[in-house]
Amino acid sequence: MADAPYVPPHPEPEESIQHSLFGEILDWMLAPLLLLWPMSIAITYLVAKSIANQPFDHALEDSVTVLAQQVKEVDGKIVARLPGSARDILRADDVDSIYFQVTGPRGEVVDGDRDLPLPLGEEPERSGRVHFRNESLHGTPVRVAYAWINLQPLAQPKPTLALVQVAETLDKRAQLANEIIKGVILPQFIILPVILALVWFALSRGLSPLAQLQERIRARPPDDLSPIDSRQVPEEISPLVGSLNDMLARLAHTIDAQKRFIADAAHQMKTPLAGMRMQSELALRQVDPGEIHRSLEQLAKSSESATRLVNQLLALARAENQPHAGVALEPLDLGVLAREVVLDWVPASFAQEIDLGYEAPDEPLEIAGNPLMLRELLSNLIDNALRYTPSGSGGSVTVRVRASAGQALLEVEDTGPGIAPGERPRVFERFYRILGSSAPGSGLGLAIVREIAQQHGADIEIFNNPRSTHKKFPGSLFRLTFPPPELPAPDAD
Repeated sequence: MADAPYVPPHPEPEESIQHSLFGEILDWMLAPLLLLWPMSIAITYLVAKSIANQPFDHALEDSVTVLAQQVKEVDGKIVARLPGSARDILRADDVDSIYFQVTGPRGEVVDGDRDLPLPLGEEPERSGRVHFRNESLHGTPVRVAYAWINLQPLAQPKPTLALVQVAETLDKRAQLANEIIKGVILPQFIILPVILALVWFALSRGLSPLAQLQERIRARPPDDLSPIDSRQVPEEISPLVGSLNDMLARLAHTIDAQKRFIADAAHQMKTPLAGMRMQSELALRQVDPGEIHRSLEQLAKSSESATRLVNQLLALARAENQPHAGVALEPLDLGVLAREVVLDWVPASFAQEIDLGYEAPDEPLEIAGNPLMLRELLSNLIDNALRYTPSGSGGSVTVRVRASAGQALLEVEDTGPGIAPGERPRVFERFYRILGSSAPGSGLGLAIVREIAQQHGADIEIFNNPRSTHKKFPGSLFRLTFPPPELPAPDAD
């Protein structure tokens, strides 16, 4: 037994997620704030360290200057005349946090801590300017201030340079920096919740007009389609209110059109129904079989007229509601479809003794359309042409499909009385009948044609029949121009 073909499972439709405008604005406001807050802490820490370094660096610089003044050359030897009181002042704060060193021109230690490292990779200079560097002494990071001291007069060509260094551990600097950080950061932990509460309150107040607008709309009666007063809303919401007003106006127009349609349909239905009732009552009173037969014939005609009216009302309602449901367009050959519809109307043309013809295009004409709706469109055009073409007098109706300038044309021409130019825009209105017309009908056929043509993006025009030579019957030519079908986009490599 052959295995059943594998059918991949249909992916589950993704659930639509409803976004909160309040939450989205709050995210966009708080996200930068929460991102910048750690950056501000880091910048504050760096600034605090810089501020803490300045007074200690000045103190080290002063210590180097004082110590340099005590360094002399006596009998060719470097001597640091630093009395005990000066040493105590130098180390007054903490014996284990201040270190000093005096070295001679050859790097020999004259006085101070021998473990204090010398500056590496630097050329001694005679300017006496104090420099700073960071070092490690006994595994402890220290800040070192140092300067080279020229012990010979400036006139001597070969200077005698001594190196004076004063170092200090970084504990006090870190302690001062931490105190500064605490003084700056701790208030922010209090201010930040206050800022969040103020932002929350400001957003709630700022979005309150939307809630008020919602309440005003909900309080409206169901049949109130009047415009919303845009003066009672902020400027930013005015475009939204304007769009709502446009939608309400279109909805009111649609409802009014539906009401008129129902009223007109009810009025049109009254005539055949009244005729059917009258003929049935007349048939009930008649005794003569011939009279009864004639009454039943009239009843059948009234029934046929009512049936046709109902069918056209349903067709028009279906055509008008199709844009909301979406027209399923598919590629089709307009010539083949027109030929099939013409064949359906051949028996009716024979009954009326009217020549119904069809002119096919030279090559297939493909359009994007709905076959069912296009059949309804062409059937109404042929029916309209047969009704207004006099029967038994050599009248003719021709359906033609041809191409022009890359577009497909559908034409229906007749040899009837024609339509005056002033009447042509109005014949597509519902229930409109040309004054003086005696042809039977409800005035819905061309309204159906217009609705279906609009759904297909087709233009419809009315002309006199160019092939008619009769002055009394100039005929009519209905021409529909369909847009070319959209070609599918090429597949990407």
